[in-house]
Amino acid sequence: MAVTAALVKELRDKTGAGMMDAKKALTETDGDMDGAIDWLRTKGLAKADKKAGRTAAEGLVAVQADGGTGVAIEVNSETDFVAKNEEFQSMVLGFAKAAMTAADLDALKSAEIGGKSASDILTDAIAKIGENMQLRRMAKIEGDNVTSYVHNAAADGMGKIGVLVAYSGDDEEFARGVGMHIAAINPAALSEADLDPAVVEKEKQIQMDIARESGKPEAVIEKMIGGRMQKWLSEVTLLNQAYVKAEDGKTTVGDAAAAAGVTITGFIRLAVGEGIEKQEEDFAAEVAKVAKG
Repeated sequence: MAVTAALVKELRDKTGAGMMDAKKALTETDGDMDGAIDWLRTKGLAKADKKAGRTAAEGLVAVQADGGTGVAIEVNSETDFVAKNEEFQSMVLGFAKAAMTAADLDALKSAEIGGKSASDILTDAIAKIGENMQLRRMAKIEGDNVTSYVHNAAADGMGKIGVLVAYSGDDEEFARGVGMHIAAINPAALSEADLDPAVVEKEKQIQMDIARESGKPEAVIEKMIGGRMQKWLSEVTLLNQAYVKAEDGKTTVGDAAAAAGVTITGFIRLAVGEGIEKQEEDFAAEVAKVAKG
């Protein structure tokens, strides 16, 4: 029986095996689907489908920056053990480099790296390492210059939090310091103009409701809200936040940037596992999971 591309795709969908492994399995079994599945199982290559439902909230964020372009990606695994694995780190680095020329996450997943698509490389890694993994996010930024900062680095250019800072000016060291600030403080936006108006309005209503609980007149409340909203904006917008590296503890990021001759034009911050509901397990349970594969 002829081994068609449709058969290979069907087998891959059923087992999660890599393209070449699926093709070889079908060739070895003369196109018999059930036989090919059994062949993959005996070779230990049909694991990926069994892992897909398991929570992958660990892993790495990797960043790359070149001139005025920067990219950050997140690749998840089930345990932090895998994030420390050199093969996993090498795979993540390959994805990050490919992301520099990819338009978006879907394009990255299809990008060819060493003769295989990123998706196939990930599927092969799942089968080999025995954990669910996901190429979850990709974000790109452009500016006159882009620099990067990685917090809690596991290897060069990758760690638990990755930050990219787009800026104009010549002081890259200062811009990288802003990246450190972003990693630590996690601002919601660059400035008030970059905040979602619905988010601003919701916060205003919350502050109004809090103020009304005091029983003060509406005219007084209106004045109170102005000050409270300014305080809130100073907490959530990067340029209005107190710069963590400022010795006086008061100088804002915007003022510090102006003094350094730098204009911050944008940023990206990715942290491993943010937004993923993670099941808590004790250390012994995590070790047992790894041992079982």
